[in-house]
Amino acid sequence: MFQDPKRYQAKHYYVTAAGADLVEVLDPQAGERILDLGCGTGQLSAQIAADGAEVVGIDLSAEMVEAARDQFPALSFVVGDAGDFSFAEPFDAVFSNAALHWVKPPEAALVCLAACLGPGGRFVAELGGARNVATIRRGLIDQLAARGFYPQSPWYFPSLGEYAQLVEQAGLRVAYASHFPRPTPLAGESGLRDWLEMFAGVLTEGVPPSMREELFAAVEDAVRPALYSDGVWRADYWRLRVVAYKE
Repeated sequence: MFQDPKRYQAKHYYVTAAGADLVEVLDPQAGERILDLGCGTGQLSAQIAADGAEVVGIDLSAEMVEAARDQFPALSFVVGDAGDFSFAEPFDAVFSNAALHWVKPPEAALVCLAACLGPGGRFVAELGGARNVATIRRGLIDQLAARGFYPQSPWYFPSLGEYAQLVEQAGLRVAYASHFPRPTPLAGESGLRDWLEMFAGVLTEGVPPSMREELFAAVEDAVRPALYSDGVWRADYWRLRVVAYKE
């Protein structure tokens, strides 16, 4: 999915920064065994481990896992698919920030993570929810269609009720769920273009390189009235936060 860890950390650090308070919700305890599902470059794994927990990070991107291992050699990171994984030993908690909206079908990840939780274990996650980057998506999809491209969306952005039902069908009890806006500043004048190149690459991979500059410029023009002000691009993020327990 993401193949450039250095670029991810340099230009999209806000993804990790926004997850810092999710670690507070997790409230990791010394001696707990915690899985960071979709760990990326490992910053939040390290934050969890700083409280004394034993952390295992898992990510689909081998490049991200390699970067995490390089930065945090004392922690354990593995390459794996969030929709198809298992571990021999149970976890006290599964933590996930900004990863599960990339997993289809969503039920697959929920079944796997529920199975790896021990009795009383908790699931603490934040993902893109309904309406997430709706303006950006509409602008990009419209401009792609105008040029004869009709790619499938790589994302799953559920409503609160929809996702809570799936979590409970996987055998967990939802204790808390919230769906809220988080308008997010993007770094620099090229912020929107950087976002598109990093996170919407699946949608634009069929576009010839010779057309991409014109495509991105057209998307910027289309969404500028809604997302650009005072010299700053702001992504129209909507997040879904869930806390659930295995009983």
